[in-house]
Amino acid sequence: MNITLRQLHIFREVAESGSFTRASKRLFLSQPAVSMQIKQLEQAVGQPLLIKLGRGLMLTDAGEEMLELSRSMLDRMHLTAERLQLISDGQVGRLHLVVASTVSSVATRLLARFKTDHPAVQISFEVTNRQGLIERLEDNQTDIALMGQPPDRLPIKAVAFMGNPLVTIAAPDHPLVQRGRRASLKKLIKHGFVVREPGSGTRMAMERLFSERGMRLEASMEMNSNEAIKQAVEAGLGLGVVSLHTLSHELSEKRLSIVDAEGFPILRSWYLVQRRDKLLSPLAMQFRRYVLQEAALMGTRQHESGLFNAPLTR
Repeated sequence: MNITLRQLHIFREVAESGSFTRASKRLFLSQPAVSMQIKQLEQAVGQPLLIKLGRGLMLTDAGEEMLELSRSMLDRMHLTAERLQLISDGQVGRLHLVVASTVSSVATRLLARFKTDHPAVQISFEVTNRQGLIERLEDNQTDIALMGQPPDRLPIKAVAFMGNPLVTIAAPDHPLVQRGRRASLKKLIKHGFVVREPGSGTRMAMERLFSERGMRLEASMEMNSNEAIKQAVEAGLGLGVVSLHTLSHELSEKRLSIVDAEGFPILRSWYLVQRRDKLLSPLAMQFRRYVLQEAALMGTRQHESGLFNAPLTR
């Protein structure tokens, strides 16, 4: 059948009102225009849909079927239009995010607030290391990535959204904490480091710092997550270098301490990254704006809470 939504709409109004005149008034059309549309619909169906009965109209069996179709189709179109508007407004849809493990604690807090304001959205949230991030960007498997230093060889757009100072940590009873004086890099090396895997942004930053001062970073132990490093340092297995943003609980509970050390903090940034050739959905665009706005507020709140009162002078 070659029928149109306009014909279905007009037919439903005629059938439900029982009058061409009343339907034409509701539709703001002339009565001849309404009659013409019904006639064309009946021709497309191949049989009459309405029968005049006195001053009213009666539906034929085919008319009953067509009325059910009209209601179903038009109701579905209305719901679809509402859904499309929600998608356009960024209120529904699916968001694919991948974040570096160093950013995960901050990203989780950002995401929790965003989800409160967007309860109907579906979010895929993956935490991985730097190599995993690069692979997801290469394969176009994420809308947005939150990471440290963006890769140079990919067609991406990147914007810094939050400062990420890396600090040296130790158990509270560690000699470098107890002595109360700034420790040189030579002193740090003697106590050994628990470090991230090769290729990690944090490890590359550490290696760069030591190399610039003519020294080589010696790792006493490697681990593939910041949480594992913090636990190892707390257990007294060596020093560690992590983002200051990830230490709020450990510092407040006095499970870890920041070592006042030469060359630290290493001042870096976290970046919001997307492929240059990827068209972000309205939802992804909303999340992007949200991160850039909210991250600045989070930084202010952390300063006010005293988290950044640790020695941060280089």
